[in-house]
Amino acid sequence: MNPYALIILATLIITAVLDTVAEVLNLRALSPELPEEFRDVYDEEKYARSQEYTRVRTRFGFVTAAFDMALLLGFWFAGGFNWLDLQVRSIGWPDIPAGLLYISLLAIGMGVFGLPFRIWSTFVIEERFGFNKTTVKTFVVDRIKGAALGAAIGLPILAAVLWLIETQGMLAWVYAWIAVTAFSLVMQYVTPALFMPLFYKFTPLGEGSLREHILTYAESVRFPVRDVYVVDGSKRSAKANAFFTGFGRNRRVALYDTLLEKHTDEEVTAVLAHEIGHYRRKHIIISMLIGIAETGVMLFLLSLFVSRPALAEAFFMQHVSVYAGLVFFGLLYEPVSTILSLGMNILSRRHEFEADRYAVQTYRKPEVFVEALKKLTVSNLSNVTPHPFYVWLNYSHPPLLERIRHIRAVAEEKVRHRGKMKVRVRDMM
Repeated sequence: MNPYALIILATLIITAVLDTVAEVLNLRALSPELPEEFRDVYDEEKYARSQEYTRVRTRFGFVTAAFDMALLLGFWFAGGFNWLDLQVRSIGWPDIPAGLLYISLLAIGMGVFGLPFRIWSTFVIEERFGFNKTTVKTFVVDRIKGAALGAAIGLPILAAVLWLIETQGMLAWVYAWIAVTAFSLVMQYVTPALFMPLFYKFTPLGEGSLREHILTYAESVRFPVRDVYVVDGSKRSAKANAFFTGFGRNRRVALYDTLLEKHTDEEVTAVLAHEIGHYRRKHIIISMLIGIAETGVMLFLLSLFVSRPALAEAFFMQHVSVYAGLVFFGLLYEPVSTILSLGMNILSRRHEFEADRYAVQTYRKPEVFVEALKKLTVSNLSNVTPHPFYVWLNYSHPPLLERIRHIRAVAEEKVRHRGKMKVRVRDMM
């Protein structure tokens, strides 16, 4: 059998097995007994509901993963990639327009086949558990906007990458890396002002005690905040969130309206302190630099494999092309992508602990922060007893119980430090 086909098939099978094992272990780790730490925010009924939510989402994940695997393998071994290529080639377009059409048709096909699952997830599962606030109109408009935006942004950069690979020889991957990096940096800057408002309404936080709390805290840590925005997240979901996005004058501090509804001013400020911690500890820049490096590695490997006849033969292709090779390389790259994602999850969990430490050290209200995190967990029906293997494989944030223990340890450490400082001052006197 073709070696590339063997590698891709082995990767698909190993990934599916690992995901299934992790999901099963996670389900078995669900404890019917409410942990003592959450007895002040969870009642037995809501806790049981959170576990049922985890079970339902997991079973749904099994179905979608099985369908995706069957669709990919069926299309592959039925010669679908070659058939679609022949249809595109019959039009007679040059390689780059043909490549854009080929990849677009594959993306559209994936979207069409995945649409019923998105509908079920939104209007059945999320509706059942009280999260969905999306109307049919909003759902449809979001899909149209997303597709249009993806085409407007994605097709030009894809065309540039195809052109560079086809015309610039051995250094094509370097030029593509520079182009993609420059494009990504521009997008980071303009997205908050130009694109996010296409999906969400950003309203400046009005005058009041919450604004005063936030601005007072931001001033105390010398963090310039031009304004804080409230996001109308309740139009789509009852889940709460807060985030930073963008750079420079386009940087935005965004708070979901659902967060403001369920939390006190101090709790919201504590959550914001955590987000500022990410900024202060350079986590956003670190993640961006790692992403740029990963893109370089990916493009270098792409340059080695994209035009190899054996890779095209693995998918029963009659013609070798850069655009089809780009699609096939995405599947071949999956083992590297999986390993890198595990590393990024480990780093992300460490960053979360660092941001928590910053929030405790600067806002100095650890129990308020703990309470805010508990409320977020309850409102989102999050699993509070995830299995360690599932966490290692999937979590970008540490489990909440670990975060609470860390927050309290940092607070105790700070108290001990202040005590030692007082003793030193007294001894000096």
